Amino acid sequence: MARPTAISIPDGFAPGNEGMEDFEAVVVGAGAAGLGAAVRLAGANVSFIVLEARNRAGGRAYTAKLDELPLDLGCGWLHSADRNPWTGIAAESGFTIDRSPPAWSTQSFDLGFSADDQAGFALASRRFYSRLESIGPDDEDRSAAELLDPACRFNPLLNAISGYVNGAELEFISVQDINRYADTGMNWRVAEGYGALIAAQAAGLPIRFNCAVTRIDHRGKRLAIETAQGRLIADAVIVTVPTSSITLEEIRFVPELKDKLAAASVLPLGIADKVFMAIDEPGLLPVEGHLIGNPSTSATGSYYLRPFGRPLIEGFFGGALALDLETQGSGAFFDFAASELADLFGSAIRTRLRPLTETAWARDPFARGSYSYAVPGHADARAALAAPVDGRIFFAGEACSLHDFTTAHGAYLSGASAAGEMLACRRRKVPSSMAH
Repeated sequence: MARPTAISIPDGFAPGNEGMEDFEAVVVGAGAAGLGAAVRLAGANVSFIVLEARNRAGGRAYTAKLDELPLDLGCGWLHSADRNPWTGIAAESGFTIDRSPPAWSTQSFDLGFSADDQAGFALASRRFYSRLESIGPDDEDRSAAELLDPACRFNPLLNAISGYVNGAELEFISVQDINRYADTGMNWRVAEGYGALIAAQAAGLPIRFNCAVTRIDHRGKRLAIETAQGRLIADAVIVTVPTSSITLEEIRFVPELKDKLAAASVLPLGIADKVFMAIDEPGLLPVEGHLIGNPSTSATGSYYLRPFGRPLIEGFFGGALALDLETQGSGAFFDFAASELADLFGSAIRTRLRPLTETAWARDPFARGSYSYAVPGHADARAALAAPVDGRIFFAGEACSLHDFTTAHGAYLSGASAAGEMLACRRRKVPSSMAH
């Protein structure tokens, strides 16, 4: 790739820094958004580097291999798979796409959730979402919990599902944000792991791992970027870190970007965690089965039985329950799941379960959560966070996606879009005085 032939030292830099590395563009983060940006830049005649704080690519997408089984500890489903760019990337990269529909709406054996109650919940859910959809784009935003029927006995389960989907209960979620989410209803999987697919796209890209960015100085003609491995100079930067990193100012912008701090603060990361358990008599469970642990409470898990026919159970927890179980420490997810499953199957199932692994995304120092939600009254914060600054500082990530937030494809597309906008700005040579 072409590199600049001359280095212009930014204002405020001390003499002796002339030997610092120089790039036309720097991408901060090698998650789905950072990789989307990097792939776009790799197709242009631009010198760039990706700086990643972790020791791996993928960010909040991660496939671990335990008992020779690929387990997605982060995102696991190709949502809106028929238009999801990762679907095509998977096919091109030799990954296996499983098009089996998810079993989320079923309760295997009707355990703890009678057929009549399942039908009643389905009706309550349709009515709730119909009320959500009745809110027009120009109507005042509000908490999604305000649209619950106070007399509906299925409200706890609706809140539990919000925990799975949004990472937080309905009282914290913006109605306008929910209504802007675009979903085709097609949900597929990658047999080798969604996280493995995403990480594989890092091959051949210029990525520097264990290289957290701590400061971006944009006072001068060039950007001065401080990292755990030294300083760099660049013309432009694409920041793809989670909103938590912006809110906590783990990357310090000089001068401060108050609008970005404000936008990130109302796009917090919800919590969604998983536990994987091996079962020593898998024939007891249906392949691709599903259970809600206790439909009478919001503090319950969602259990996927024998995904891909494998001898395991994948438990999923969201919102306040996930945060509480993280706080209790290692093993709490397994203990909770085993208790819920014992209530459904009988105590004997405990002896057949063995913990494989569990997540703790709120405790992850590079994430501190799973995916973003907009608090009531602040659905427009996504656009505010995504807006470029000065034609030189760009932002991407699932939180910047207006219609595909919380997803790996939303992150990827936002990264590619930010890189495209950066390249367009360079072609137009936007003067630094034109700040957004």
